[in-house]
Amino acid sequence: MSPKSKLLGAVAAATLLSGGQAVLAQDVDEITVAYFLEWPMPFQYAKVNGTYEEEMGVDINWVAFDTGTAMSAAMASGDVQLAVSQGVPPFVVATSAGQDLKILDVAVSYSDNDNCVVAEALEIDKDTAGDLAGKRVAVPIGTAAHYGFLSQMNHFGVDVASMEVVDMAPAEGAAALAQGSLDMACGWGGALRRMKEHGNVLLTGAEKEDLGILVFDVTSAPADFVAENPDLVAKFLKVTADANAMWNSGEHTEEMLPVIAQDAGMELEATRETIETFVFPPVDAQLSERWLGGGAQEFMKGVAGVFEEAGSIPAARETYADAVDTGPLAATQDM
Repeated sequence: MSPKSKLLGAVAAATLLSGGQAVLAQDVDEITVAYFLEWPMPFQYAKVNGTYEEEMGVDINWVAFDTGTAMSAAMASGDVQLAVSQGVPPFVVATSAGQDLKILDVAVSYSDNDNCVVAEALEIDKDTAGDLAGKRVAVPIGTAAHYGFLSQMNHFGVDVASMEVVDMAPAEGAAALAQGSLDMACGWGGALRRMKEHGNVLLTGAEKEDLGILVFDVTSAPADFVAENPDLVAKFLKVTADANAMWNSGEHTEEMLPVIAQDAGMELEATRETIETFVFPPVDAQLSERWLGGGAQEFMKGVAGVFEEAGSIPAARETYADAVDTGPLAATQDM
């Protein structure tokens, strides 16, 4: 099955599942939250210390996922109520298919921590990127890395149809690149760091941003869960915001870093190097026009356009404005 067929199949499945999502009552006493390993973030300090459970008054099952598309499927089936740091592209894929999800906050911005790496033996850089035509590349289909890959190839004028695109999770792509069975691999986090040991990126994070290739993740949830549990969701976002503020202050780095590293399943210095490339916007910035006040909605429309043109989704929505719910995040400002 081709990567395109796999993604369209996932889109169809999400459409069917979204119609059967159960509405959760306001008196829930247990929820499941999705997150990524090897993706260090301040919320993990609060996660380890039990702050979420203490403030929310519920038990939380934290479940690690490999991709944002898997998070969408788990939310569609009702197995997951909140997803931390889901990439915008997989969110766009799911909502374009009709899955009723809401973006709740901007979890992290990370232009330097999501990219594609070309095998060092090829000696291909941005000046010779046209040589990638016909090459074999691993891409986690339907993710931020997929969007970045399509956008970069479009920028360099490389026909993706001429390439052999293999659907691989970042960790698998990193291993295959190291073994010499790939010409290029795309991914993020710890997997991206391992990829860079065997190759080079074509564009830096700053260069990608100059081209309008933004990379950020969100906290997302099924719309019915948010509608039925607005206070619970707001409390979750408040704990996250407080952990981000604690980290952003720069006064608690050495206290928080070892805890985050252990929970992320990473070595301390690797965690430090990774998280230094992350930006965690404060709540007022998230609610501004740049982000959830309009910028994110416009960006999602652009992402959907790229996926639609590539044939990765049947069609983009007319607007993604209703895929964002800032109510719970705004409520944190009064907590």
